[in-house]
Amino acid sequence: MRTLVLTLAFLFSMLIVTAQSEENAIRKTIQKYLDGSSYNNLELITSAFYTEADLFLSKKDQELWVLSPEEYANLFKNRKKGKFNGRVGKILNVDYANNIASAKAEIAIPLKNLLFIDIFLLKKLEGEWKIISKAATSINP
Repeated sequence: MRTLVLTLAFLFSMLIVTAQSEENAIRKTIQKYLDGSSYNNLELITSAFYTEADLFLSKKDQELWVLSPEEYANLFKNRKKGKFNGRVGKILNVDYANNIASAKAEIAIPLKNLLFIDIFLLKKLEGEWKIISKAATSINP
């Protein structure tokens, strides 16, 4: 009986460790996007995305603005790479099941009094988590 209890405890702890490592891997992917867009790093931004992902964004006077990861990254190309641009990102939550995940992040640009909420869909592809879709909305404070 003791052996059974120890075996079950071990298996349960392995499940928790696996779940934590998957969530950490998902968070690292989202963090690549956040860091890339905060420090004008086009390669870091695109590395977080599946190449054929769609980004559904908010734009003044346009109900839906759809960009590819490359088009989105190019919005930062005329800024100095590595220099903080005032965007502060924070991951709010992550949820996953097997090889799919969703995540929510808040992007604040205090100097412009802007706040965005981003919702991400991710999929584990070839052992690596990639953003396959992103939708964003502007929150007017």
